[in-house]
Amino acid sequence: MKRIVEIVPARPGWYARWRISPGTTRCYPVSLWALLEEADGTGREVIGVDCIGQWPGADDNEAGGEFVRYLFQTPDTGPPEDAEPPPSAGEQRGDGPRLQPVTAT
Repeated sequence: MKRIVEIVPARPGWYARWRISPGTTRCYPVSLWALLEEADGTGREVIGVDCIGQWPGADDNEAGGEFVRYLFQTPDTGPPEDAEPPPSAGEQRGDGPRLQPVTAT
């Protein structure tokens, strides 16, 4: 099992691209980055959690979606053409991330 070592907000312009069908992709803005570490302290990896609470390897991602990659587009160039707008205030999509921060002992 992995544990979260650190969580930081994502800068505007980062997106997670998901394959919905063989010829269709969808991008969602990345909300935060999480640094994960193996329980024994060995391997570490960084994952991005998108605005609807999905991340690579999560059990409750959008049905049929397969993570493709993270991409960055400068905010002045606009979002990717397959980008979904972020949920508006008060709107919820899914249950959101189930991340638990690690507390120092």
